[in-house]
Amino acid sequence: MRASILRRAQSVSKAPLNLTEASAMLYPPIPLYRRLLRSHRNLPMDMRRLGDDYVKSEFRRHKEVTNPVHIMGFLSQWKMYLDQLPQNPDTVFDGKKLDPTVFEKMSPEQLGQLYELMHAAKDVWTPVQSEIEREEKS
Repeated sequence: MRASILRRAQSVSKAPLNLTEASAMLYPPIPLYRRLLRSHRNLPMDMRRLGDDYVKSEFRRHKEVTNPVHIMGFLSQWKMYLDQLPQNPDTVFDGKKLDPTVFEKMSPEQLGQLYELMHAAKDVWTPVQSEIEREEKS
């Protein structure tokens, strides 16, 4: 037998587990969807509702996609998001800046949606801040 055939026949359990490779692996859509919703349990209630609704709607929108490139991109981006979520309920989720190359790849429609999301997020959190400021001024 050739060496390459023997290597393929070796047990996978003999090789040590490389966690960076395991983390880079993609999940199938349904297990990824479940993991995302499960990881949102560690977020504050408002963020959890917003995140759950967004995940559900995005997965519904992409249910009928047949282009493998779009599917891989969709799953890999959600996997990256999952990896960034805090695993510990006591950990606070801190926002991160978007990579400038992501902006270059966005369509004008996507940029418009991002702009609307930015303003919607500001509207959600500013009323509490403005109420506190009013109380402090009184």
